[in-house]
This record gives sequence, structure tokens and C-alpha cells, in this order.
Amino acid sequence: MTVTIAVSGKGGSGKTTFAAMMIRTLLAKADGGAILAVDADPNFCLALTLGVEPVGTIAEVREQARAKPASTGGVDRLRTFEYGIQQTLTEAPGFDLLTMGRPEGPDCYCAANNMLRQFLDKLSSQYQYVIIDNEAGMEHLSRRTTNNVDLLCIVAEPTAVGALTARRIFELAKELPIVVKETGVVWNRADIAPGGESELPDISVVGCIPEDGAVFDASVQGETIFDLEQDSPALSAVGDIVTKMLDRLHAAS
Repeated sequence: MTVTIAVSGKGGSGKTTFAAMMIRTLLAKADGGAILAVDADPNFCLALTLGVEPVGTIAEVREQARAKPASTGGVDRLRTFEYGIQQTLTEAPGFDLLTMGRPEGPDCYCAANNMLRQFLDKLSSQYQYVIIDNEAGMEHLSRRTTNNVDLLCIVAEPTAVGALTARRIFELAKELPIVVKETGVVWNRADIAPGGESELPDISVVGCIPEDGAVFDASVQGETIFDLEQDSPALSAVGDIVTKMLDRLHAAS
């Protein structure tokens, strides 16, 4: 069974780093399940954080499919589209990466997006874990990636602005035409969940990630998530969060 975890949050909240840390944690697990990482943020940085070079983007494939004459036939167009996506699948040790690239232009992309959803649903079923790094607004999720999310993790800093952003993403997720089975907040740069006005009583807390200077230093020095020491406080916290999440999802299935 595929477990799909989507990560969202405002810019600078640490969502991409959290997604990358989850992937590193899952790679270290004994079950060794196949992992698909999806960078659904137009400002795609997940590959850089993971230390891989994308071989292409879905945006390029979508443009090619959109430009292909309709007279070619639906089956041929779909096959061409699927082949193009396969060519953009970046293979890395232990995981594959799909990079979505820039959003659409002003014209209609409905046909290309429908083909993309069909193929990504089929592709995702081949993996045990699918980790999606979204843009803050989450419209990218509804248009271009899988339609069924087991857990949406909203990464937020323990501030009033962070809580407000988490609230807005939580409300937006309920309005979109996608299935999100569970939603929870991950408090970043926080030893414990904040209280008072920043508290989100009706959104469950997935976990807290403490401030970790090693993560900042790695970012400044252009290092990847795999360069962090195993005893990094942030990485250890993400390990606990992943264990808790998987236990929770397996219990609910």
C-alpha cells in the first residue's frame, strides 16, 4: 500500500528541508520501501537539498503535450506524455524524483493536466512512499499531483503569523477537490508546541523540530541533507515524527 505524505507551508518555514529529512529517514528504515519524491513547488529546491540534479521537469513535458496536434489521437498523445514523464524521472540512490517546474501560462492546460493526473496516480502506486513538497497555496497539489493524500503536514514556525498561515492552508485543503485523509501541523524551530493565541486547537500536532544550527550551516555551505550528522537534533526529531506518522497511518488503515 502506498503512503502519500504532502508537505506545505509558507516560504521560509522549512517545508523543503522537512520533506528532505523525511526522505532520508525513510531511506534508513529497515523495510527499504521504494520512495517517490515530488517537488511540486515552482521554486523547486528539493533536488538541491537532496543533492541530485533534475534531468527535466513536468512543465516541459506538459508544454510538449499541449503543443501536439489533437489530430494525433488521444491514445498516442497519452503515450507520448507518459514517455516524456518517464524521461524526467530522476533516479537517485534509494529514491526517484519528479520535478514539476513552473506553473502554467495564461492558456488552458486542462487536457495536459488530466493526462498528468492519470499517469501520476498510476506511477505513485508503484512506490511504498510518496513525499510531495508543495508550494504554500496548495493549488499545485490539486492540479498536478496525486489526488489521494494520507497525511498533509503543514510546517509552521511558532509565531502568530505561522499559526495564521497554517490555519489558512488547513482551510484551503478542505475546499480543494482532493482527498486529504488527515492534516497536522509540524512546528519548526520549536522544542514544544506553542500555546496562547498561536495555538491551533482543532489541528493535530504531528511533532516539533528544535532549532538546529547544523541545518542552517549546511544550507549556507551548500551541503545536502545527507551531510547532516546522524545525531543532529532536527534530524532526530524528524525521525521520531516519521515513526509516529507511520504508526498512526498504519493503525488507521
